[in-house]
Amino acid sequence: MITVYGIPNCDTVKKARAWLAAQGLGHEFHDFKKLGVPADRLRVWEQAVGWQKLLNRQGTTWRKLDLAVQAGATDAAGALAVMQAHASVIKRPVVEWPNGQISVGFDAVAWAAQA
Repeated sequence: MITVYGIPNCDTVKKARAWLAAQGLGHEFHDFKKLGVPADRLRVWEQAVGWQKLLNRQGTTWRKLDLAVQAGATDAAGALAVMQAHASVIKRPVVEWPNGQISVGFDAVAWAAQA
């Protein structure tokens, strides 16, 4: 089963879920706002794609964080702590594919090869 992690009102998550539905691919959705960020999965994602790819420094949430909090995200441990505390700084969606692969963000071409 495909598992999509993110925030339901995120435009990229909406596009990703619509793409999956259009391809006839069922998926589970894990809402960070309602269910939080699963710490065990966050570590797996970091190991698969790297904390730099997971941490969204372009978004509004990042820009609104206190500079001391931002400064703490200079290595994997610090970045994971920030992501755990502020789910909206995780680049979305994070997708766990049935083959064990992890992807971050939405890329229809790459996803077509994955599915």
